[in-house]
Amino acid sequence: MTDRGARTARDDERAANDTPADGGTGGGEALEGKPALRSTLHRRGMRMTPQRQLVLDSVRELAHATPEQVCKHIQRTAPTVNITTVYRALDLLEELGLVRHTHLGHGAPTYSVEEHEHVHLVCHRCGDIDEVPCELLDELGKSLDRERGFALDATHLALSGTCGKCRTAGEEDRSASEDRPPRDT
Repeated sequence: MTDRGARTARDDERAANDTPADGGTGGGEALEGKPALRSTLHRRGMRMTPQRQLVLDSVRELAHATPEQVCKHIQRTAPTVNITTVYRALDLLEELGLVRHTHLGHGAPTYSVEEHEHVHLVCHRCGDIDEVPCELLDELGKSLDRERGFALDATHLALSGTCGKCRTAGEEDRSASEDRPPRDT
């Protein structure tokens, strides 16, 4: 994320939200990201396409989504957009620092907007995904830095384990089997 273009895209977006082009009060959701994406692409000699904007808008609307989910969401209004276009746009948007991906288990990565930072807790039994603030890992980050010289990026992290519901269900299953009399063989 040290790429100058990535920082510039986020800075352009923040500035665009502070100073609206229509003279309104700012922060209009419908225009969010369009000036940043257009100006960043232009600086890199690329052009703004409706497909790129649709992909960025879809990731924002869905909050967390795989490329397939983004494609389905887009195809509701633009049926000609295909999965290859979505993958290419996501790669470019990530390079520009406007989206990021996280692997939440097996399968395709999940994309979210850059500002959407938290740690994902993925239950490997039921597949539920929960979110917790990155600050919960501050002590671990300090320890890794002190002991290993490693700088933890907890904003791009998924932890696997067992959720509270599955743990409770597992304990109930165990206690029910302990209450049964042994079978005769």
